[in-house]
Amino acid sequence: MADIKWIKITTDIFDDDKIRLIETMPEGDTLLVIWLKLLTLAGKQNQSGFLMMSDKIAFTDEMLATIFRRHLSIVRLALNTFEQFGMIEVIDNRILISNWEKHQNIDGMDRIREKTRQRVAKHREKLKLSDSNVTCNVTVTHGNATDKDKEKDKDKEKNNIYSPVSDETKDDIPYKEIIDYLNDKAKTNYRASGKDTKSHIKARWNEGFNLDDFKTVIDKQVARWTNTEYQQYLRPKTLFGTKFESYLNSPEPKKSYVNEYPEDMPF
Repeated sequence: MADIKWIKITTDIFDDDKIRLIETMPEGDTLLVIWLKLLTLAGKQNQSGFLMMSDKIAFTDEMLATIFRRHLSIVRLALNTFEQFGMIEVIDNRILISNWEKHQNIDGMDRIREKTRQRVAKHREKLKLSDSNVTCNVTVTHGNATDKDKEKDKDKEKNNIYSPVSDETKDDIPYKEIIDYLNDKAKTNYRASGKDTKSHIKARWNEGFNLDDFKTVIDKQVARWTNTEYQQYLRPKTLFGTKFESYLNSPEPKKSYVNEYPEDMPF
């Protein structure tokens, strides 16, 4: 989950002896910028202070150089300096911000967890009510059906044996509307009937997200990635994958965002 929007930095950060020493070094200002970028990245990824792109993929110095838009030699100098000063640790080839608790937005995490819990509970209650209504309707139908009605039902069942119900009808998910919107905004040509596409949409829908949420994610990421090297990721698999909620809650893209590096990696 990458939904923490801010981290804690004290106003006396530049009075810290380590920060003062770094300021006096060659490229000191650049090292401090990299330090702040490391802190915000750790907060964004929300992996308990570890710099992880996902649960299994750790950020490397080459990856950091790319997303920070800095020379690899400078990033390596920064990481070595921070490690010597005890500001970071390297554990199993994973970079960890030392004493992460003092930078972590605990209150923000609690609010997000509570919001997610409420949304899931609301969605489950909706499913219970839906299942209850279906059960009641089935009971009434069988209880009051005449012999003619039963015969008609049998005929309908025979006629429908080879007429599978579409997923849109069965689970009431607007696959086509979502994919049509994506194709229109991103100038793509994906099919709403694709099995992989529908599985990603259904997974997010079952988590409680709605049509407007899908459209918002599409709008934001199209604005961010169009005309960049990430345009290829304007696809259902990426947009509607596990980072969907992160994209949904991300800030509105700047109008001048095109041709800039995106803030979030599409993986």
